[in-house]
Amino acid sequence: MTIRVLLADDQALLRATFRILIDSCEDMEVVGEATDGAEAVDLARAHRPDLVLMDIRMPGTDGLAATSALCADPDLAAVRVLILTTFEIDEYVAQALRAGASGFLGKDVTADVLLDGIRTVAAGESLLSPTATRTLITRFLASPAESSQSAAPEALAALTAREREVMAWVAEGHSNEEIAGKLFVSPLTVRTHVHRAMTKLGARDRAQLVVMAYQSGLVRAVPPPEDH
Repeated sequence: MTIRVLLADDQALLRATFRILIDSCEDMEVVGEATDGAEAVDLARAHRPDLVLMDIRMPGTDGLAATSALCADPDLAAVRVLILTTFEIDEYVAQALRAGASGFLGKDVTADVLLDGIRTVAAGESLLSPTATRTLITRFLASPAESSQSAAPEALAALTAREREVMAWVAEGHSNEEIAGKLFVSPLTVRTHVHRAMTKLGARDRAQLVVMAYQSGLVRAVPPPEDH
């Protein structure tokens, strides 16, 4: 299947570069280009892409507002959002993840990393490196936000003990392979537990499962070490 990508970035040169790169791949194509968040939402509704490559900082409606609008629209439930940012770790990224984005990449990544990231997110996985996950959680996601929908602890009652255990490992930034090694099961078994937990909690993807784990209190953030 061809991955249909919508580009949202106010820099024409970057959009052109991304289009050439993406269209050069047999398994993906660019279906539209937006110069701001409002246009990104309109084009997403018109084209129903598999993924929106979304810049955070754009004039007018920014990528954060656009991500919130996209992820809140039930008609666009199948559309994934991959955030592009100049700064890999910042509060805007954390807010975008709260809003439902599936992951993020720095704008300085290599072509191969970008293309692999698009494939990962389009496949329904999240794109959060363990280090990035821990940093985001400890700095931002653990702090309450007025606009975030906190997951109540009671919501976890629907999960089995093993599903809660796997969810906690996921929230700490471990891959399926790492969790499998800790639990002495296969990565496929871990993947099954992750997907069952996502289904029961109504999580769009792994990234939202991470957010829910911290907001529900299943896992508690450890304050980041102080810089010396």
